[in-house]
Amino acid sequence: MDRKYWEEIAPNYNTEIFDVLRNDKSGIIVSAIDQYASPDKTAIDIGCAVGKWIPLLATNFGHVIAADISATNLELAAENCKQYNNVEYVRMDMSAKNLTVTPCDFAICINAILTDSHKKRINFFRSLSLCLERGGVIIIVVPSIESALYSAFMFDQWALRKNDPLPVSRPHNAIKKLNQLKRGIVEIDNVPTKHHLREELIILLNREGFSIENISKVEYGWKTEFDNAPAWMKDPYPWDWMCVARKNK
Repeated sequence: MDRKYWEEIAPNYNTEIFDVLRNDKSGIIVSAIDQYASPDKTAIDIGCAVGKWIPLLATNFGHVIAADISATNLELAAENCKQYNNVEYVRMDMSAKNLTVTPCDFAICINAILTDSHKKRINFFRSLSLCLERGGVIIIVVPSIESALYSAFMFDQWALRKNDPLPVSRPHNAIKKLNQLKRGIVEIDNVPTKHHLREELIILLNREGFSIENISKVEYGWKTEFDNAPAWMKDPYPWDWMCVARKNK
């Protein structure tokens, strides 16, 4: 997932990309943002895309930086949120080696760390610290590899209930998928997408100078995983990880 990918998908973002805000069953992310909101604070939306989270930030913080790698996304975000005059739109590549950014008191990064490139992810995590003042708080949401494996298990359970044969990968595909899985890479609509272990997320953030305040599941309905999900598929639901972390003083 590079800049070219996001520029191309931007016009169809609402139909192509999963809507975390709309599908968060319990509203846990909004509640976490509310906990740290203040008109005296500044906030940055890292990977703002077309601006779904900007209204919430703009009405709860004094100044907001909307940052994204895609210029097209930023144009759409500015158009979608033109009623808010306290938002600054900045094109920013978090995976670049050198990053210039105005540090804020608060940050969100909602499913923006998705690239299958290990080098780019390392740079991304290093850049997170630059976005915050010391003592600042960030809310990060990432896809969960545990949830991806759980969903695969539930798909097999569904097939067994219908007496359908379980899907079998071809040998060369099986080896490729196994190697990807070891690195937390799962293909979503044929796009290799990074998923994180809970412990992996803790280690990566600690390494960059963050202390973990809370890690929770952002739960979604089964319809986000399967078309026509059967009624017996209930709790526990699939999830992303939400981590609240503070930049150490």
